Amino acid sequence: MARIAGVNIPTAKKIEVALTYIYGIGRKTAQDICAKSGVSCDRRVQELSDDEVARIREVIDNDVVVEGELRREVGVNIKRLMDLGCYRGLRHRKGLPVRGQSTKQNARTRKGKRKTVANKKK
Repeated sequence: MARIAGVNIPTAKKIEVALTYIYGIGRKTAQDICAKSGVSCDRRVQELSDDEVARIREVIDNDVVVEGELRREVGVNIKRLMDLGCYRGLRHRKGLPVRGQSTKQNARTRKGKRKTVANKKK
């Protein structure tokens, strides 16, 4: 099993797909990494030599922000919004959708499990 950026990537998959298991790398970025390192996207991880894995690892280390560093950066950005007290920061603080989605019926992912409120007695 190849280990790149602290993640064990699956050996049976093509390198283009296997790289997407790393947080911060999608299909397009994986294709760019393969092109820069000179490795064919169609090859499987188990077919790669140690030299090719090292070249891929080097390209990722130099050019792409991934895993812990990226998570930390995103967290700092959210914390900055919350400290500023701007609208987006307040939505993050309250655990509500940030990008203008409706919350009357939906938004259960952000709001959590329903909290039923009883009707008032007449």
